[in-house]
Amino acid sequence: MAKTIMVIDDSSTMLMSLKNSLEIAGFHVLTASDGVIALAQLKTSPKPDLIITDINMPNMGGIEFIGKARALPGFRFIPILCLTTESQQAKRDDAKKLGATGWLVKPVGGVELIKIIKQVLPGA
Repeated sequence: MAKTIMVIDDSSTMLMSLKNSLEIAGFHVLTASDGVIALAQLKTSPKPDLIITDINMPNMGGIEFIGKARALPGFRFIPILCLTTESQQAKRDDAKKLGATGWLVKPVGGVELIKIIKQVLPGA
């Protein structure tokens, strides 16, 4: 059965690109354009096996989303990767403290992303 990955990014181009790359690699993909929408989906959709989030988004950014997602029942150990243009160490540290599994700086190629996903998502 295909693993499910939730991708959160306010760029529709980035969402479409990631969704296509992940679906070609055999993953089922859920998308959201900000943390508020993603959090609502986490409460109603089947639980994803991995979450990939941007950091800078309107309404609720990735760092706040990570903290709120980790507080939900059953989401404490779901891997969460940050995929962002941000490279500031302070933001990385904040995300890690709240429970981020990894941090990738855009742009990341599809092949490289799939390789990283296979490292953090056993059985992918």
